[in-house]
Amino acid sequence: MPSLDYHTAGESHGPALISLVQGVPAGVEIDIDLINTEMRRRQGGYGRGGRQRIETDTVEFLSGVRLGRAIGSPIAMKIDNKDSRLDDLERTPPVHRPRPGHADLSGSIKWLTNDCRETLERASARETAARVAAGALAKCILKHVGIEVFGFVRSIRDVACAVEVTPGRHAELLEARNNSDVYTLDEQSGDGMRERIREAKVEKDTAGGVVEAHVFGCPIGLGSSTDGRLRLDAKIAYAVMSIQAFKGVEIGLGMEAARRPGSQVHDPIEFDASQKHTPSLGYTRPSNNAGGLEGGMTNGMPVVVKGAMKPISTLLRGLPSVNLRTNKPEHSDYERSDVCAVSAASVVMENAVAFEIARALLEKFPGDSVTELEGAYDAYLRTARTLPDLDEGIAIA
Repeated sequence: MPSLDYHTAGESHGPALISLVQGVPAGVEIDIDLINTEMRRRQGGYGRGGRQRIETDTVEFLSGVRLGRAIGSPIAMKIDNKDSRLDDLERTPPVHRPRPGHADLSGSIKWLTNDCRETLERASARETAARVAAGALAKCILKHVGIEVFGFVRSIRDVACAVEVTPGRHAELLEARNNSDVYTLDEQSGDGMRERIREAKVEKDTAGGVVEAHVFGCPIGLGSSTDGRLRLDAKIAYAVMSIQAFKGVEIGLGMEAARRPGSQVHDPIEFDASQKHTPSLGYTRPSNNAGGLEGGMTNGMPVVVKGAMKPISTLLRGLPSVNLRTNKPEHSDYERSDVCAVSAASVVMENAVAFEIARALLEKFPGDSVTELEGAYDAYLRTARTLPDLDEGIAIA
């Protein structure tokens, strides 16, 4: 059975986006409402641009699903682009003045053209619709073993939400996030974030921020410490940094860990017999500075990931650039864009993290069917709970 993987294809103004996911075990229940809800959330959020009033993203399954369940073959999902005008030169003319901060200049030089159009269409964050579809599909796998992923906006510019996220408050915080048009967790922070976005709009500028994802219910031992390429924190960091406009990623304390002594960084290990039945096997921590990952593996605490999104590169007022036909200074071109897409980015990162957790889950518990996955998962936890009773029988000469 191949490991869980996905591929996306399509341009921002092409006819459609395609998300192809391989390695989903047969029998996984495909929650189409969950997937389409995530698609709608990616289009929402205060500060989005005009395209979100044109598109209504939903997925159409082209293969791999029958009667609401995966059948074990690759799952292809199609997301239509209603604003399809890639070959209409009047509506999508050549772009000769690259936008600073975007892929325009690098792509034009890479593919030896002075027209940035093809680069900007493929590099567009419109592609993240296909990634969200793949991540939401991965959540359908995680549901079978009780793993949940929760994402939200931690800050926009200098306005930060101070609400602490804990597993016990998950339902309450989920409701708060879903009631916020900036996808944050308290009303006061939401007011300040909206004000920063309004200020940017008035100034014909853009705003960035920090988004955060928490994974609840992970068993101990997903990932590996034997090869740097198999470390789960490395895979998550790769997935997050590959999202358009993301310039930083942290696990747990992240950069703050470098400013503290070890005694204030590493999480003490305790044992609570009343939690032995949970995926943590009863091993608890009074803190979670490691963000649920130690040595490249999950440690039973919630996985905590932060991602920093820069302000969007397309400014209504433009920025100094050059014309690639003449190399003379001119202001950059304007393509329809958002003032702030941090809320949407929180949905993209949440689903990117979900996909990596699901991939690690299936690497540890491989099988052709969801029955095998569930059986292997339960057997692993049962065996792990007997570790204190094992006698290794190692003789020391």
